[in-house]
Amino acid sequence: MSNIWEVKEGTRYVLPTEKKAFSITTTPVGSSPSDISVLVYDELDDSDVTSTVYPTNDPGADGTDVIELSLFRGDKATEGHKYRVHVTFDVDSGDTWTRVFKVTVPEL
Repeated sequence: MSNIWEVKEGTRYVLPTEKKAFSITTTPVGSSPSDISVLVYDELDDSDVTSTVYPTNDPGADGTDVIELSLFRGDKATEGHKYRVHVTFDVDSGDTWTRVFKVTVPEL
């Protein structure tokens, strides 16, 4: 079971015409993140839409405490929907963490 850590910065916004990269700093909970995985849920019906909004789902940390996510594809998301992004990773202490943040794709 992982520790859940929700971002305090609030909801992120991605236009339906955008592709946007997000990053997460793990320093507050540990260093050297590994075994990184990303899952995305549409909050309308809690369906897993990871392969839709992250068709290239290849997060990495490259030896730093910053996890770089692939591009969130607003152009593949549904306008007017809100998404919940779960980033799960292990840190050097052996703990597993899940960082959760929200993304809104507004209607144009």
